Amino acid sequence: MDIADFFDTFFEEAEELLADMEQHLLELDVDNPDSEQLDAIFRAAHSIKGGAGTFGFSVLQNTTHILENLLDYARKGELALRADLVDTFLEAKDIMHEQLNAYRNEEEPDQETYERICQTLQQIALEEIGQSLEAPAETTPSASTPAASAEATSADGSSADDASEANSTGHLKVALINVDDKDRFLLVEELEQLGNIESQSGDDKRYEVVLSGSVSADDIEAVMCFIIEPDQIDIQPLASGEMKTEAPAAQPEAQPTAEQETTPPASSTEQKASPSAPAKAETGDGQAKGKAKKAAPESSSIRVSVDKVDQIINLVGELIITQSMLDQTVSDLGDQTGANSSLQSGMSLLQRNARDLQESVMSIRMIPMEFVFSRFPRVVRDTAGKLGKEIELVTEGKSTELDKSLVERITDPLTHLVRNSLDHGIEMPDVRESIGKPRTGKLTLAARHQGGNILIEVRDDGAGLDRDRLLAKARENGLNVSDTMSDEDVYQLIFAPGFSTANEVTDVSGRGVGMDVVKRNIQGMGGRVEIQSKKGEGTVTSIVLPLTLAILDGMSIKVGGETFILPLSTVLESLQPNKDDMYAMAGDDVVLKVRDEYLPVIAIHEVMDVENAITDPTKSIAVIVQGEGRRYAMLVDELVGQQQVVVKNLEDNYRKVPGISAATILGDGSVALILDISGLHRLSRAKKEAAKPAKTQTMSFYKESEPS
Repeated sequence: MDIADFFDTFFEEAEELLADMEQHLLELDVDNPDSEQLDAIFRAAHSIKGGAGTFGFSVLQNTTHILENLLDYARKGELALRADLVDTFLEAKDIMHEQLNAYRNEEEPDQETYERICQTLQQIALEEIGQSLEAPAETTPSASTPAASAEATSADGSSADDASEANSTGHLKVALINVDDKDRFLLVEELEQLGNIESQSGDDKRYEVVLSGSVSADDIEAVMCFIIEPDQIDIQPLASGEMKTEAPAAQPEAQPTAEQETTPPASSTEQKASPSAPAKAETGDGQAKGKAKKAAPESSSIRVSVDKVDQIINLVGELIITQSMLDQTVSDLGDQTGANSSLQSGMSLLQRNARDLQESVMSIRMIPMEFVFSRFPRVVRDTAGKLGKEIELVTEGKSTELDKSLVERITDPLTHLVRNSLDHGIEMPDVRESIGKPRTGKLTLAARHQGGNILIEVRDDGAGLDRDRLLAKARENGLNVSDTMSDEDVYQLIFAPGFSTANEVTDVSGRGVGMDVVKRNIQGMGGRVEIQSKKGEGTVTSIVLPLTLAILDGMSIKVGGETFILPLSTVLESLQPNKDDMYAMAGDDVVLKVRDEYLPVIAIHEVMDVENAITDPTKSIAVIVQGEGRRYAMLVDELVGQQQVVVKNLEDNYRKVPGISAATILGDGSVALILDISGLHRLSRAKKEAAKPAKTQTMSFYKESEPS
């Protein structure tokens, strides 16, 4: 058994501990610090240090050890906290994260950065408390070094002096509970690195090891929590009288077989409890020693590879397609022969169960928006500090769930929007005060469900968007704008490539990059971005996204003999075109007048080269759709109906096709292409450009006059 088998578990749990540490540091009130928060920050650092020592990550272990000692002084009240000290702790956390990533990539952490942060922390200790913080001595790769400082404390809040008094003999009885032979061999091997094994005995239910040395119970737990559950280890100090009754040291266990060495223990890799609150060793008085340790609650979660979840979702999608095929077959049989009712009833039950299974499996990939929002207190703090602004961050709807793949992709666009609101939206404190606003600006991140979509909003109470300034800047950049444009269209100008209203370039913004990428990324996720603003009162940027990319609510349409799918979220309405409402524009473009709005017409049969389609627009159906903030009229032959479809990525299975976003399999086994609204419009324009100077035969149908 190789300790490296547990690397992934350590990396994941250390990431969680670093995130918890950052959150507590950001929430810390330096004037009146919460002792529970300080303890939580200390415990996170202590657990990471113990794990880093176990796996031989000496640079991470040393960095964390020095930070841990400073945190210990802070929680004991010997180090007075200030905002600049918290900033230094946050910087140390960032460097620890970089070191963790370096070890994850099997690289050595940057030595210069390591030495700089250690020197900074040492300087704080010397200036604030007059103490020098020494890094732990070099140890064997899997050794976990206890705190070197005599004043260091254990994770339960007791000082090292207290611990040594409670364990004056230097002997600990470590009981491994319900640990099988393979795991026990590994754990005993690790205990040998922490101290000297005096004796060991027992069975799978309870195996006891007497350990001597200077190691504390807390250090043992910090190491073991990455390998077994907290309730599988019980540590008790031994008095000198108890040592005399101990059995002589047992013979070392036989070496495991080759099969044992290569088979990872299921109990340690499949289910892990968070190490952020390890079970505490009981080191109280004699009365407390006799009490049995209360068992920790059974872990209610498991770690599963995302690839496995994706595979299950894929199989469920195939099951849904198969069920649709069977349903179609049974329906045809019923029409022809009047199939018996039990078959129909069985198919109906299968359909309900398949849908429930699909929803349950899809929910596995759903993650609360809290995972996204939790990153922004740090972003807001750092950005506001650079800009010299006072900002209050408010989050709403953190429990709203979104597909994991979208959660990962939405973080960067949201970061751009937040930084944009902080830089361009919210005014400087003195300016806000002079116009009667509170000095502290308010930035709100909100999420909520809206039909089959999720709505994410970035709201600020700043100056709002200046319509006249945006138009002037657009003309300066050579954009085609007019004073008659709607406010919505004017606000969308900020997403134009290279567009920026900043007076000077800073490290926050001003280069005209970012916002166009935001819009492109959101559209790439099947979503859209909208802006509402009121001058002097603030701006609301709304992102509308589908809940998942694996399942799509679509509208089936027929064009000739082909069936296509339109994403239902893009469909606004459908109508029968009237000849008097259609106009031929310069450049062979055609528009349809719908309630005083002129919409570009896209004839799908022309764009997709579909034969035997209806070419007379008045006999077609115009489906009004929206894409990239614009509305279009799509001419189709027939509306088939609404249905949920399983999305199949074309790029993974074939290649990227212009005008097509993905594909699906229908109930009859045929493939239907899912249309990309904006892509179809670009493809339509490209085909018309390529066909010049000849006009299409249908152009004579439309009015030659342009709409006024």
